[in-house]
Amino acid sequence: MIRVQELMIYRNFQDSGILDDMTWILDHYQEAEAGERDLLRSSYYDCINGLVEMAGAYGFEGNLWHNYLTYLLVNHENVFSTSCEIVGAVEGTINELARHDFEIFRELFAADFEDLNEKLEVKEICYLLDYKNISGKSGLFNKRIRDRICSLTRLLEQAEDTDAFMKDMVEFYREFGVGKLGLHKAFRIKHDENGVQIVPVTNIAHVRLDDLVGYEIAKKKLLDNTEAFVNGKRANNCLLFGDAGTGKSSSIKGILNQFYDRGLRIIEVYKHQFQDLNDVIAQIKNRNYKFIIYMDDLSFEDFEIEYKYLKAVIEGGLEKKPDNILIYATSNRRHLVREKFSDKEERRDDLHSSDTVQEKLSLVNRFGVQIFFCAPDKKEFQNIVKVLAEKHGIHMPEEELLLEANKWELSHGGLSGRTAQQFIDYLLGKM
Repeated sequence: MIRVQELMIYRNFQDSGILDDMTWILDHYQEAEAGERDLLRSSYYDCINGLVEMAGAYGFEGNLWHNYLTYLLVNHENVFSTSCEIVGAVEGTINELARHDFEIFRELFAADFEDLNEKLEVKEICYLLDYKNISGKSGLFNKRIRDRICSLTRLLEQAEDTDAFMKDMVEFYREFGVGKLGLHKAFRIKHDENGVQIVPVTNIAHVRLDDLVGYEIAKKKLLDNTEAFVNGKRANNCLLFGDAGTGKSSSIKGILNQFYDRGLRIIEVYKHQFQDLNDVIAQIKNRNYKFIIYMDDLSFEDFEIEYKYLKAVIEGGLEKKPDNILIYATSNRRHLVREKFSDKEERRDDLHSSDTVQEKLSLVNRFGVQIFFCAPDKKEFQNIVKVLAEKHGIHMPEEELLLEANKWELSHGGLSGRTAQQFIDYLLGKM
């Protein structure tokens, strides 16, 4: 009998349906009467269907039963796994409890399907023990994580004993973390009937800071601040502001890809979600990751009051802001809150006009690092075009390349890095 009920730490799995059904089948098929075998066979086929669907969603290959068990282990957030994430092996009695549970998982890995298949007259399970996927693509994991989970599965299959099994799991938690916060780089939030949920973003552009041509001073300021943050030193909230299409958002993606393997994660938040920020912070403040709450294209009209929620989150309230959280924002506006010439007329009727000004400026002043991204001049724009063309293998005479780029920018948004990239994409599409 498989001792799933004796698990002490690894309990209450989120996707436990296949585990519950399969262990029930393994425990009962030997003594089942003829009538019960039909029910067991039906449940068995349900498990097979579930494993195949899982393989399609996550891109798993090989032994799908073992992949499923590994998936449960890498996604289960408990006192042991969350203690091991980023820092590795820990000390204390918790290790003995984890070793007990891993021994049970080794029994699940060693489950004998040959006798089960014979008794229930089910032959199709053999295809699931050496499964070849359609394309190897995953809609729910990036390829690196999918491959690492499949590699971990093979390590766990070959583990000589429970200690080796446990060592492999601890190493995975140290390198990749645990659960959705460990296995994914970026997240969005949604508010449903269950409250505020942090949802993974599974398709992230693999941008590096080096891909952004120019802006060396701006990139260094952003890099230095993020490096200090990841290293556990004091760091500031960042505002990247300036002209459209100059690489502000790409810079944020670049630092995410650069520091992901050192525990950096990003959660994207929109203006209408600012009231949920306290709930988001409560969910992430005690994890071993560093979180950047990212607000893209942040700005407010003078009638919008959402910025007051943001001010309170950044530096307000009685509770100290967690050390593992910073706020990074991009904006085309230097002061974030719109100001008009008509405001000057209104201030004549305002007894405390300076207070009104300070109210609008107080948000931007909460960003300790403010980095300016300006539109390139003609020479810089042409250099961006040449660098991108070389990077993408576009071979044209330089004079012709720059002439076509100049024509393009005149009718497609002017001088900017974005316009240069769009021009290169246009050329690639013609090749």
